[in-house]
Amino acid sequence: MAICRRYALSDYDAADVLNEGFLKVFTHIEKYDPSRPFKSWIGRIITNTAIDHYRMNLKFSDHDDVDTYQHIGDAAGVYDELAYKDLLMLVQSLSPAYRTVFNLYAIDGYSHEEIAELLNISAGTSKSNLFKARQKLQEKLVALGMNKTIKITDGDRE
Repeated sequence: MAICRRYALSDYDAADVLNEGFLKVFTHIEKYDPSRPFKSWIGRIITNTAIDHYRMNLKFSDHDDVDTYQHIGDAAGVYDELAYKDLLMLVQSLSPAYRTVFNLYAIDGYSHEEIAELLNISAGTSKSNLFKARQKLQEKLVALGMNKTIKITDGDRE
């Protein structure tokens, strides 16, 4: 359910994605490779189901194809007083395009090229949406008046 909540706008949508995901798990259980962790296999199916749900409900695209961004920018800060539920609410308040790219990149570890392929957008659009999602999250955090930060970094990925 945690994966579903990250991608969905409401608990109702998250439950819908979870149900659809488990239906896929049970109908394709014969494709599971026992030599791999079961939890990651389910997680991948749930994530892909959430992406499918996003694509199905995409009415207006809210992303720009900006190839001029060579560098995403400095790492965004997250405040340590912020509880998981509060952070989840902030991420859910992002537009669907920004929220999906942010989740895929920052949480699930997909590369911009993988995100571009999954969402049928360019890698530049993925980078732009991530940059804008981080900006919006940072603005919302500043508006909350928090003053201690924990850095989220991309590691070596770009």
